[in-house]
Amino acid sequence: MSTAVIDGSVPAPTSETTAPEINWTFLLLGFAGMVIGQFMAILDIQIVAASLPQIQAGIGASADEISWIQTAYLIPEVVMIPLSGYLSRLWGTQKVFLVSCTGFLVMSVATGLSTSIDMMILFRALQGFVGGAMIPTVFAVAFTAFPPDRRVTASVVMGLIVTLAPTVGPTLGGHLTEWLSWRWLFFINVVPGLLVLFLVGRYANFDKGDLSLAKGFDWFGLGLMAVFLMSMQFVLEEGSKNDWFADTAILVLAVVAAVTGPAFIWRSLTYYNPIVELRAFANRNFTVGVIMTFIVGAALFGGTFLLPLFLGRVLDYSPSEVGTTMVVSGLAMFLTAPFAGRLVRKLDLRLLMFVGFIMCAWGMWDARALTSEWGYWEFAGVQAMRGAGVMLAMIAAQQVTMSTLPDHMVKNASGLVNLSRNVGGAFGLAFLNTSLTTNTAVHMGELTDRISQSSVQMQAMLAGMSQRFAGSIDPDGAALKAVWGMLQRQATTLAFGDAFAMLAIACAVAAVVTLFARPVKVIPGAPPLEAH
Repeated sequence: MSTAVIDGSVPAPTSETTAPEINWTFLLLGFAGMVIGQFMAILDIQIVAASLPQIQAGIGASADEISWIQTAYLIPEVVMIPLSGYLSRLWGTQKVFLVSCTGFLVMSVATGLSTSIDMMILFRALQGFVGGAMIPTVFAVAFTAFPPDRRVTASVVMGLIVTLAPTVGPTLGGHLTEWLSWRWLFFINVVPGLLVLFLVGRYANFDKGDLSLAKGFDWFGLGLMAVFLMSMQFVLEEGSKNDWFADTAILVLAVVAAVTGPAFIWRSLTYYNPIVELRAFANRNFTVGVIMTFIVGAALFGGTFLLPLFLGRVLDYSPSEVGTTMVVSGLAMFLTAPFAGRLVRKLDLRLLMFVGFIMCAWGMWDARALTSEWGYWEFAGVQAMRGAGVMLAMIAAQQVTMSTLPDHMVKNASGLVNLSRNVGGAFGLAFLNTSLTTNTAVHMGELTDRISQSSVQMQAMLAGMSQRFAGSIDPDGAALKAVWGMLQRQATTLAFGDAFAMLAIACAVAAVVTLFARPVKVIPGAPPLEAH
């Protein structure tokens, strides 16, 4: 019997019974290059989060315009993520990744050189679109190029990247802005990007494309998908800022998404060569796993969004102080990853997902009691529990979602999994933003209702505050303003506690949903189960 040897690529199964010999140098170096590219693409979502004021001042943007620095990246990215599965089957993973990385680098430099908000929004949108292909293709390689007994290790690496990148983004961005300037948030991609191009171009020839897929390309389906996903993402990103359906644009785009979404699903199920193959949802584990990934996205991006916002808005932390506080979460994920990899091989994955979501819920529930007096160690405990829980849930969910799919479904499925995580994050952020605005107003009303200016305590406080502001033009007015600020700060703190509690409840519900998955245990050396 002959033995097939991989010369930088993973061949199709031969008719022989002998397993192909793997060139581990090519496989590991090529995969490493792809992982670095994936890290860059995910990192750039959040790397600007702590530096928006500096960017705003640098390009002369308004407060409303500057939020588009993140939105412009995310909206087109959600179109490329599911599309990348089709492109990988058409051209091959290596070519798609190289084109994606090259475009990402060019757009990164162009964004860093931008002199106006219009230029930056355009280049950020293009950066998100072309870079989006680097995210799901790594998942597909991990579940097709690696032998079954090594897929868990590859999955752990991906889980670490997916969870760490958005967590360390604000930290890295804050320090870069203070050390150099905000433009280096984008220029920093150049050196690792060149390394990615070399490694992927030299070693990542994992598969071959099938150009026959270009016949009958579903342009109509692509249009429906693009309109649906971009409309939905815009509504989720901008809805809370514009009072949702009270805004005409939000209402119109919500209706557009409601119409084009079902139309896209119908097209994908009936067209002979669809852009996105939805048959994977017939697999119960895949469906449960996508739901889990959706909630992981909400917990991951939601937690990463809430804490820096609280630290900056209520505690007045600088970008570097926010980054230093947030690093605990990333450290917890990093330390949990190797243990998670071992546990995935030994335990029922449903149990591991359940424990991960319960830990995440526990951490978020503890955070509901936060106050303006909390310090580094109080936040560290919350972050450590959430970070470890998210890592366990993420890695187990990846195995449950992908391990029972046949290889020919993996590329499309990886795009759907990554899309569900991003959309889950968008839903989470939209819900949390609305919750913060609404609950702050509610708590402010409750606090002011309990206070009467005729009360002895209130009069004594106002008198003391007036004496403190005796040197001002209007001491009494300054005293009232200061008291109002104290109440506003307390109301905001209570609203953040409510938001953390909502995340905790969502994670607890997810823990229950995990029990609906079919039993799956990763056995080293065993092939993946076929989908039912």
